[in-house]
This record gives sequence, structure tokens and C-alpha cells, in this order.
Amino acid sequence: MYESMFANHFANNRQMILLSGPRQVGKTTIAKAMADLYLNWDRRKDRGLFLKGEDEVAKAAKLDVRREGRPLVVFDEIHHYPKWRQFLKGYFDTYGEDSRTLVTGSARLDLKKRGKGDSLMGRYFPFRMHPLSVGELLRPRMPATEIAKPEALDDDGWRALVEFGGFPEMFHMRSAAFAVRWRRLRREQLVRIDIANETNIRDLDQLDAVAEILAQRSGRQVVYSSLASEVQTNEVTMRQWLVTLNSFFYGFTVRPWFRNVANSIRKTPKWYMRDWSGIKDVGARNETIVACHLLKAVETWTDLGFGDYGLFYLRDKNKNEVDFLVSRGGEPWLLVEVKTSDTSASLALKGMQRQLGAELALQVVADLPYEAVDCFAPGRRMVVPMRTFLSQLP
Repeated sequence: MYESMFANHFANNRQMILLSGPRQVGKTTIAKAMADLYLNWDRRKDRGLFLKGEDEVAKAAKLDVRREGRPLVVFDEIHHYPKWRQFLKGYFDTYGEDSRTLVTGSARLDLKKRGKGDSLMGRYFPFRMHPLSVGELLRPRMPATEIAKPEALDDDGWRALVEFGGFPEMFHMRSAAFAVRWRRLRREQLVRIDIANETNIRDLDQLDAVAEILAQRSGRQVVYSSLASEVQTNEVTMRQWLVTLNSFFYGFTVRPWFRNVANSIRKTPKWYMRDWSGIKDVGARNETIVACHLLKAVETWTDLGFGDYGLFYLRDKNKNEVDFLVSRGGEPWLLVEVKTSDTSASLALKGMQRQLGAELALQVVADLPYEAVDCFAPGRRMVVPMRTFLSQLP
């Protein structure tokens, strides 16, 4: 899916792509497959070429040789270079018409761009890469519309996705023993290497403890003061640590829906793992699977220019709650409540839909078998199979 998205972008736009996403999600694999010249800051030889400047990179890419089309030059993990913004600005301003440029990183490049240095404004578009989803397994091409027709993923693929998650290596290995080792090593590398090298955080043991605690609290509201006391730190530090874990794609927060953005920021968010494979509670795992699919959908739709989408949850003064609200153009569009087996239509879901005037409200049930029905068709029936619902998302 992503390869066709990037090819389409370069066919219609001159701007660079700044691609961010979790460690081991497949960014480097796709970049290498597409690249005419692949350069990685972490390789000593490539680092020397970066330090010599953009003219030397252009020579290595043979940009002075006339050829059909523009070569694709990939800069992988370049954000480790302290002067990466200045380098990219100089390269793009000089050679942007002669080459296509893809920049990748395992930390959020959209955050890193805000530091000191020359602005890249107008020179790039951000893309965010996610683990495999039902839609991507069914349709490995760029989505042409927001909502696809329902389609059945085979039983083996569905079970593997639920049990082993969407990170490609885990999904394809389908080994419980490998999964245990993979998850532990990934977290260690994230905390002990990525975060240790790129932040000023030194209490890595405490941060690792926070990551371990959060791994089994996916889908819960984050009470910063309580979490801080568990690892013997303060609330301010805990908030900073959660931002850091999210910035390195360990998880993500979903904020409550308020028309007043300031109110949304002040209220308690819910937190979700990006890798649901290790979540023991079945209900929490099902909710996290839907959360990850919805996040991928809203970010993909936004990145492709289909519209401005956002992901939230709902909770009123009477503590009635709906798991997810998807906004479109700043307005409530889709409400989603996730159930494992309950097919009794949720009264809270119905009430919230009437109150907000959302176009769609769906109760997504994990244990229902796939049905070839359009979950997004208008109508009063709101209970739908999770397998069908997810198949219609990117």
C-alpha cells in the first residue's frame, strides 16, 4: 500500500516525503526496494557522504546523467544528524527538481522539525506508516476512497493478525516463542537505544517500568498522578515520559471529544499500545485492534488529502462512554463502540449519536463472523462484525 502511495505522491508533487513510523514496521524495507540511491546515517560510509554536503550526494546519485524520470534518493535515519534540516533544505532547493526525495525515521520527524535550524516549510509532505491492517492485507494498493467495499480476509490471516499483531516480522513468523522474545527486545531497544540516544532522559529503568505497566493497560484512561506514584516519580515527569513513548511510537493517546480544543487537552486521555499482540485481556485487545485500525485510517485519509480527520473518545457528565469518535472536517462523523460478544444495541451509543448528530454509529462485535454487508451504509442497524468493519478501512 505504502509503495503505491509514495509513487503516486511523486508522480503528482515535487515535495519530499518525510516518512515516520514505529521501529520494525517496514520503513527501511520499502525505502530500499524503491530507492535508486539509499543512504543511511547510521552507516559510516554514508555518514561521510552526508558530511561532505549535498553536492557529493548529488554526484553519488548521478543527477547529472540524463535519464528517463527522476531518481529516488532515500535518506534513512538522517534525523540523527544534528544539521539534518539544513542539509535537506540545501539539497532540495538545489536538486529537488532533479530527484525525488524520501526521508525516513523511527522517531517523529514532525516533532523534530520544530527545533532550531532552517525551516522545511513547503518542501515536504508528512506520511505516517502503520503496522499491517485488515485492509492493507486485502488491498496492497493505495486506497482510492476513504471507505472500501467489504471483503473477507481468510481465517488464517485473521487469526494471525489478532494473535501476533500487524508488525510484519511477527505476523509472518506466527510463532508464540518468537513473539515473546521479539516484544521484549523491541521494548529494550526502544528505551535503551532510541530514547537513550535521542533524549535527555536518564531514569531508563523507571521509564522501562512505565512501558511495561502500560503494556497491560491499553484502552484505559491515563491517571498521571497514580502512574507516577507507582514508579516513584512526579506527575510532570510522567507526562513528559508518556509524550516521549508516544513520539517513538510505543503507543498513542486518544483524547476526549470537545469542540473546545483546550478542554480536550485538559481532560484525561486514553492510551493504546501499537502492538496489541501481548495484551492478555481479550476485551482490551479487541478495543486496541480497532483503535489501531482507526488511527491508521484517519492518518492515512489525512495524509492522502481526503479530508481532515481526527480520532477521539466520548464521555459525558453521567460517565456514559463511547469508545471512539471519528471527526471529519472538525465535526462528529462516526461513533464506534467495541464489544467482544454483546450484540444488544448500546443505549449510550444511540444517545450520543442523537446528541451529537453524527452520521454513523456502529457497535463493532469481535465474535460475530464475517458478513458481506456494508457497515457504512445508512440505516438503523448499528451492530456489525468487527471483521467486516475493519475490512472497509485502509
